[in-house]
Amino acid sequence: MRMRVVLAVLCAAVTAAIVAPTATAQQISPANPQPVVHDGPGGRYMLDGQWLLRVDRSDRGAGQHWERRRSTAGWTPITVPNAWNANDRSPTGFVGAPAWYRRDFRLPSHASGLDWSVRFDSVNYRATVWLNGTRIGRHAVGFIPFTLPLSAVKRRGVNHLVVRVDNRRLPTDFPPTTYTRTNEPRGGWWNYGGIVREVYLQRVDRIAFDRVVVRPSVPCPTCRVAVRLITVVRNVSARARRVRVRANFSGLAVRMGTVTVRPGSRRTLTKRIPVFSPHLWTPATPFLYPVAFSATTGSRVVARYQLHTGLRSVSMRADGRLLLNGVPVNLRGVAVHDDLPGKGAALTEADRVQLVQQIKATGSTLVRSHYPLSPAFEELADQAGLLIWSEVPVYRMNTGYLFTATRRAAVDLVRTNVLDNENHPSVMVWSIGNELKDTLPLRVRRYISAATRVAKGLDPSRPVGMAIEGHPLAGCQAGYQPLDVLGLNDYFGWYDGQVANRDDLSPYLDRMRACLPRKALIVTEFGAEANRSGSPLEKGTYEFQQDFLKFHLGVFATKPWLSGAVYFPLREFLVRPGWDGGNPLPSPPFHQKAVLTYDGVPKPAYFDLQSAYLTTQQYPAPAP
Repeated sequence: MRMRVVLAVLCAAVTAAIVAPTATAQQISPANPQPVVHDGPGGRYMLDGQWLLRVDRSDRGAGQHWERRRSTAGWTPITVPNAWNANDRSPTGFVGAPAWYRRDFRLPSHASGLDWSVRFDSVNYRATVWLNGTRIGRHAVGFIPFTLPLSAVKRRGVNHLVVRVDNRRLPTDFPPTTYTRTNEPRGGWWNYGGIVREVYLQRVDRIAFDRVVVRPSVPCPTCRVAVRLITVVRNVSARARRVRVRANFSGLAVRMGTVTVRPGSRRTLTKRIPVFSPHLWTPATPFLYPVAFSATTGSRVVARYQLHTGLRSVSMRADGRLLLNGVPVNLRGVAVHDDLPGKGAALTEADRVQLVQQIKATGSTLVRSHYPLSPAFEELADQAGLLIWSEVPVYRMNTGYLFTATRRAAVDLVRTNVLDNENHPSVMVWSIGNELKDTLPLRVRRYISAATRVAKGLDPSRPVGMAIEGHPLAGCQAGYQPLDVLGLNDYFGWYDGQVANRDDLSPYLDRMRACLPRKALIVTEFGAEANRSGSPLEKGTYEFQQDFLKFHLGVFATKPWLSGAVYFPLREFLVRPGWDGGNPLPSPPFHQKAVLTYDGVPKPAYFDLQSAYLTTQQYPAPAP
């Protein structure tokens, strides 16, 4: 009996905690009908405007949170995207804590026949979401969008959305966080917590587009071009619906077909169309075709979807060369990371525009990150002609933690990434991870096989790859066979141990080519820390970084079979307390291999990289 009473009290406390105060406690700005992300379903509204934030490092219970919530005392007005620990560089700030976000809103429409959902483009790391006192769902993993139905939404009046964000991570998370013997936290990059990308309301009227695919086929620059259109419609109403789907491909009307869809069921419609006098999408000519879809039931259009596609294909030649529109490429690029002074990972649209401009200014055609970049960034990349190595954050996972449940969760990240970003012409490769155990134990081989199978099953039009730690003992592993592309992380001449001698780089690349003659090879990382002037023989100096960059680019230029190289990274970012990056005189927690400082100031090596990239023929590349 006593346990029942305790549970009842706790439930009451939690319920009280998540029911927001009256509307007068917060300024209620209307949902924005002009979302940052333009491609996607119709009926989206951005939940920007004023949010409220409260951080509770103690995490002492929901009841105490509620007592504070009855007024705005202790709450900070903010805008989303937001990283609550963007200015906390302490070990405590890295480890993380629970934080509460709140947004009051009214529905843009009072119509009773509409369903509503909420989409979060990224919450780091664990999110628990309540609407009007009812928990509507949970999600884990940052950088991965998720959507929750708003079944408890009020048609009229004020709705109270509350999100508990907890960025304390575990060794089984993506990316993992572990601790040293002295209890110092470790991880791949700074653990910014919060709602770090945009939030949207989504209206659904009887029929929803669950999936829309526009998949071009461009065998060669002068070949006939065709596009396959695929739609999956779902009936969210309580009775069967006769649904007619139509498309418009840049002015060309396409009848997809008419189907009867039972309640809660889905139907798939496909159509293949030729494109005459095509404008091909390339890094130099990123031409985009507008494509619109509509679903009609009765005489009423109830669902719309729009996107912009580029006519391009990414494929593999029999000798392992990566092809864009049937032409071998020799790409040059940079890695990027969402981290800006005072903002952390919470970039605005203006920040993303500036980032694209910075990437283009280097002469880069390829971009890599350790996680999926925001949908808004990928739209900008489509427009700018940037290709993306699209990677999920299965990052340096300890093999002991890559057991069945974790492996399935990792495969789900690959599935979500493909489904969310398959229509971007900028996306070139689906990368399933970074620097897993290079001896390829059974658990790693099983993950490679399962993740590759899922990616190719959903999208057979793109190659699947993975980045590995490059050193003389790596490679020639049978477990890489399911992959099409292998990314080589090259730090020869920087770190000690097996890669201490930079002259081992060229023989290593040749061995990898001989070992994997049918795989495309791309250098997915190379770089050296620099934070001061000094001798070119002294690690950590600007002069050493310049010499390092020139040497490595010079080696790459002698490998005509290499499909590309990516400098890591473009701009400095925060890693973790105690990070040194191999620099004898480090500046923790900053990662300083970048050619731009954390404040965006070019280092001397920036101009060497820019000159080399601008004078390299990246597309089309001459056949070897």
